[in-house]
Amino acid sequence: MNYRIIALDLDGTLLDKQKRILPQSLAALAQARAAGVKVVVVTGRHHVAIHPFYQELQLDTPAICCNGTYLYDFQQKKVLTADPMPKEQARQVLQRLKQSDIHGLLYVDDAMLYQTPSGHVLRTQTWAKSLPEAQRPTLLHVNSLQQAADDAQSIWKFAVSHGDISVLRQFAETVENELGLACEWSWHDQVDIAKNGNSKGKRLQQWVESQGLKMEQVVAFGDNYNDLSMLEAVGLGVAMGNADDAVKERADLVIADHLQPGIAEVIRTRVLS
Repeated sequence: MNYRIIALDLDGTLLDKQKRILPQSLAALAQARAAGVKVVVVTGRHHVAIHPFYQELQLDTPAICCNGTYLYDFQQKKVLTADPMPKEQARQVLQRLKQSDIHGLLYVDDAMLYQTPSGHVLRTQTWAKSLPEAQRPTLLHVNSLQQAADDAQSIWKFAVSHGDISVLRQFAETVENELGLACEWSWHDQVDIAKNGNSKGKRLQQWVESQGLKMEQVVAFGDNYNDLSMLEAVGLGVAMGNADDAVKERADLVIADHLQPGIAEVIRTRVLS
C-alpha cells in the first residue's frame, strides 16, 4: 500500500509521560514529510493546547480537534469546519454535572474553562507552566460554567472526570441515553462529551477526501477508545502498546508503548520503505 497520510493522536500515543515527542518520532515524521507524506494531528485536545507540538512538528496541515468536533487551521487561525454542541444540550449536561458532583472542563471557542480545579485542570496548569508563555494554552477559571456556555459562540465538548470510575461510567451512560450525546473515554479517568455523530474517524475521512485521497492510504496511530473510529477506518490502524486490550484487538497492528520509538519504526518500514 502506498500510504500518503499519517494521522496521529497525541496523549498516550505521540507524547510520552512528560508530554514530549520522542526524537526518533520527530526524525521519522520529518523524513516522511520530506517524502511528500502529509502528517495530521487528530486529537481530543482543544486547538489552544496543541500549538507547541504543531510547531515542533513543523506542520502545515489543519488539526482535527476535540475528537473530530472541528477542523482548525493554524495558518489562518480559524475553524474550517465544525459541528459544535447545541447550547440546550450543554445546559442539560451542566445540570447533571451539578447533580452528580462531577467536575467538568468546558471547551469553547478559543479557551478551556473550569469552575472547580479538578485533577485534569491541575495537570494542565502544571504542563502549561513548563512552556514558553506564547505557547501556553488558554485555561481560564470562571464563576459559572453555565454563564460561560451561554456566552460562548461555539461549544466543542466537555471533559469530565471523577475519582470513582464506576460513577463516571454511570454518568456517561446516562448522558448518552437521556441526552443523545456522544461519550468517549479519552483517558483512564476522563470522559469526553460532544455532539453525537462527531468522531475522529469521520472528520479525518472528510479531510482525507478533500485532499483527493482515500482512507486506505492513511496510517493512523492511537491508544484510547476515542481513537477507534479512525483506527478501524484507515488502511493501517496502529494501537500503542499502552492501549487497553479492547483497543488493541480492533487495530491492524500493535506496537511498543508510547515511551518507545515504535511509531518511528512503523513509518520507516511501512510508509517509507
